[in-house]
Parts: sequence; structure tokens; C-alpha cells
Amino acid sequence: MALSSLLLQTVNTTVNVFDMKLNFSEPKIYTGGVLISEWSRLSKSEKEKALNKDWFVYYSFREPKTLKLKRQPPHIKAGVNKLKTKRERMAFLRTMKEALLKLLQAGFNPYEDNSVLEAQLYGNIVETSIDVNIASESKIKTTPVAIIGVEETSIIKAFDLGLNLKEKMMSKNSFIKYKSRIKRFKKWLKSKGYEKQSINSLHKKVIIEYLNEVLQSSSARNRNNARADISSLFQILEDNELIVENYVKKINVLKSVPKRNKTYTPKLQKDIYEYLEKNDKNLLLFIQFISYNFLRPIEVCRLRVEDIDVTDKKLYVKAKNSPLKTKIIPELLLKQLPDLSTKNPKSFLFTQNSIGGEWEIEETNKRDYFTKKFKKIKDHFGLGDEYGLYSFRHTFITKLYREMRKTSSPFETKSKLMLITGHVTITALEKYLRDIDAELPEDYSSLIK
Repeated sequence: MALSSLLLQTVNTTVNVFDMKLNFSEPKIYTGGVLISEWSRLSKSEKEKALNKDWFVYYSFREPKTLKLKRQPPHIKAGVNKLKTKRERMAFLRTMKEALLKLLQAGFNPYEDNSVLEAQLYGNIVETSIDVNIASESKIKTTPVAIIGVEETSIIKAFDLGLNLKEKMMSKNSFIKYKSRIKRFKKWLKSKGYEKQSINSLHKKVIIEYLNEVLQSSSARNRNNARADISSLFQILEDNELIVENYVKKINVLKSVPKRNKTYTPKLQKDIYEYLEKNDKNLLLFIQFISYNFLRPIEVCRLRVEDIDVTDKKLYVKAKNSPLKTKIIPELLLKQLPDLSTKNPKSFLFTQNSIGGEWEIEETNKRDYFTKKFKKIKDHFGLGDEYGLYSFRHTFITKLYREMRKTSSPFETKSKLMLITGHVTITALEKYLRDIDAELPEDYSSLIK
């Protein structure tokens, strides 16, 4: 007899004793009698009505006598209805649903003794603080919330994955600061005994405790920066389904006073230029790129000889918010440039002691070098921390704005100024101008006599 015939005969004789159907249905979520897919279309009162009802997970199991699927009591709530928002409830219930499905796939049967299964799976159960009533007719009346058969990701592994992904999404300089903050957080977690625990063992309260310590040891600004970076990391983990929800973004942002570089007075700016003309012409040229082309110090550090097109009066620079920015070189700055024709086009425009040369260190270190160099100038003039290289950018944008306002309306002035400063939107430029007090009112003495 052919093999196929033997197989068919075997199936025919065993089909009545072997039920090929699953013994259980996939768990479902009840959401107060409304469709979650339609939630955004519901009115406020309809949402409140749905949230006032019980939400739960339920499932059916094949009854031994009838071999029909029967919904199993009781409904699994596990405290979910204490949560006040749709988002929180759905995040919790999805976890419950997945845990229940894994448990059923592992062999849980509400009509049998599950003590052997419990022993087999005990090592794979990740417990939470809430017990869930899975079955009423089983000898096991309750079981912990669990992800059965799913390997939990440790905090260290989750953070490493997040950092690896973030590195591909950020600029090198931004990632250095980002990685540094996350490493400090990892070190703190290790000191608190969280190092080898699951990423899902972290809670909002733990993050708040860490941020409070950052606040006490530094400032509100550093605390907010740490919060932003941790939230960014947790969003990556949520997107890759390592955590259910990024709860860090719900932590409030503290009010902080940003550090501002003070604008130089016309006389002080002139005195500094004259002093540099006699004592450090290279640093003066560095500052003139900030002053006349409105570049940030780190953008000047990025310039190479090939980025300076003297013939076409253009320069090309990687700006803060764009891959490459083209700017005109004003005649005022062109006159200050030395002959660059003999320089290697790939060499950096500014190095420690010369114009045009090799200087293979990080951009931030280059910026720090010029900052420290300018510190000697500040000391000579008795200037405090409120003054810096960035102050020259504020000074000359203020000067340019006030000159343009003499003949143009505020809107016309800002529209023209955007092309010069490189601000992407009018709103961003207006905020910047307010921050540096670029526009001041006329004398109002006659109005308050």
C-alpha cells in the first residue's frame, strides 16, 4: 500500500480522538463597550462613560465534556480600572493579554491541576506587584502577571542597544554629550543595585529619584537635560518593544534660567579688537568670522580652506540645524583674509598657531582651545563669565538689526536678517532677538513727565 494511503487511513482512524483545534481562544481585551480604533472620534462624555466601566482581559477554553469553547470566569482586571486614561489601561491590558497567551501556550488548563506547569515555568516568570485571577475552577486560583517564555532584557543590554541606535541618528558631537549623560545614569543605577535587573523593573519613581539627585548636585538645567536624554533613550526602547511605555516624558520639566552671553558695548568691542590686532591676529580673525559672518564658534572650527571661495565670495559650513549652509563673505571680512592659494584645500582654516594646517582633534576640543585662549583676553579686560566668544555674534547681530530698522519696518528687517543670520524661521529669529535685547524702545521720558 502506498505511503499516502497509509497516512490517510491513520488520520481517519485517529481524527475523532485527536482534536486538531486549539483548546483555547486568543485572549481579548474589553474596553468599556467602545472600539479603541474609534477612540479619537468619541466625544469627551463618551470617553468618560467608557472609562467609568470595567475594562478587562478575557478568554475561552474548550470544555472537556462538550469540547466547545467556553468563556472562562472571572474577567481578568488586576487593578487596571484604577488607571485613569485610555493609554495607561491599554498598555497594562496588552501586557496582561500577552502574558495570558504565553501561559495558555505553555499548557495552562483551567480544568486541570497546573501545579506541574507552575513548577516548570517558575524560573521564567517575571513577577510584578499585582496578582491576577486567571481561573476559578483550577487548583491554581491566582498567578502573577508574567511574560512566560520571553527572555527579559537587562537594563545594561537595553541601554547598550539604545545607545547603538542613537549613535546612528545623532551627530558625533551631540552623541558624545548624550552618551556621557546616559553613562552617568547607568553608573547610578549600578550603585543602587539595578544593574542586572530587567529593564521593566525600572519605574517612574526610580527616574525621579535620580533626577532629584542631579538637581541637588548641579542645577535645574542639568536636571532637565538629563531628563530629556533619558526620555529619548526610553522612546527608542518603546519603539523597539523592550518596554511598554516611555513614562519618562511624563516627568515634569523644571523652570530654569538659561545662561546668556552678554552683548559687548561698542567701546568694549572696539578696545578688544585693537588689543587683538597688536597681540593675536589669528584669534582676531577667528572672532571676525563670528562677528561678520555670524557663525557659532564651533562652526568656525569646522571650516577648511576649501570652504572659503574668495572668488565667488562664499563660504560653506556645516551649521547647527542643517547638513551644509552657504553664506556670503562680506567685503569687510574678505579684506582680513590672508592668501589661501598656497594652502592645502583639505587643511583646517584655523589651527593652534596658524591659518591653514592639520589639526586632527575633536571639534569640541578645538572650540575649548579658543575659549581658553580668549579667557586671557577677558582677564586682561577684567570681564566675567557672562562674556564669551558667542557674545560677538550677539553684538553684531544687534548692531545690524538696529541699523536696518532705521530704514525698514520690523517685518522687512527680520526677513532680510534671516538670510544673513541663518535662522530657519521668523519665530526663531524673533525669540533670539528678544533674548539678546536687540530692539529697544525710543526714549519715553516725555510720556511719564
